[in-house]
Amino acid sequence: MRAHVSTPGLAHRTEGTRDIHRALPEEVPVALVFNGTTQAVMMATPVDLADFALGFALTEGIITDPAQVEEFEMVDHANGIETRFWLSDDRAQALAKRRRTMAGPVGCGLCGIDSLEQALRSVPHVMTDLRLSASDVARATDGLRNHQSLHDLTRATHAAGFLLPGSGVVLAREDVGRHNALDKLIGAIVKQGIDPTQGAAVMTSRLSVELVQKCALAGIPALIAVSAPTGAAVRLAEEAGITLAAFARGGGFDLFSHPQRINDEAADVA
Repeated sequence: MRAHVSTPGLAHRTEGTRDIHRALPEEVPVALVFNGTTQAVMMATPVDLADFALGFALTEGIITDPAQVEEFEMVDHANGIETRFWLSDDRAQALAKRRRTMAGPVGCGLCGIDSLEQALRSVPHVMTDLRLSASDVARATDGLRNHQSLHDLTRATHAAGFLLPGSGVVLAREDVGRHNALDKLIGAIVKQGIDPTQGAAVMTSRLSVELVQKCALAGIPALIAVSAPTGAAVRLAEEAGITLAAFARGGGFDLFSHPQRINDEAADVA
């Protein structure tokens, strides 16, 4: 399946109307199936779906290590795509127990939870010696733009990138959904053997609590975005040891948690 489709339309402007063709991002249902049972169905852009599936499995706590996946395949259907995992016995048993306690159907965004407490669940505290310079952060979203080929075509997708100190954005993934873009990025980081504790995630979106949760579970210690965070996202970032930088555009940014990781010289500090 293609990530975008050329679609005819009619453009209305002050000078009149004209026929157009626009490149629009595609989205399809993607079923995430574990040991024969569907855990979630997400609408996603059909590109980098193996990265997406692995990132989803990690950030939803279904697995804690890629080695717990014994087999993986993707199956195309007329109406969508299945990503099929076969898990090790211990993870399969843990997931089966989790399913038995679920009170309702799985939804999007916060998947596979059964209580309000789980929606704002505690997450691991990220431990790292990462230091970023102020210029690393200030240039992060500009650097991400160089990795947004699908957005250049469609003007309708989010991107998530991984920034390394002094090197800029070295990896990025795109999707119509910001959560999906981050899951794709996390899956790609793990598959490529990059240490998540030594860089920052960079987002084109606002920062919601789910994005902080995903970074904490992946071990990413800093999260940078072009737009605003929510109050809950800031509180969770503080709890999780994550540096949260928002409004990163025009050469500036605002820091809301763990500012000690950011300094002009990127020198080690206590």
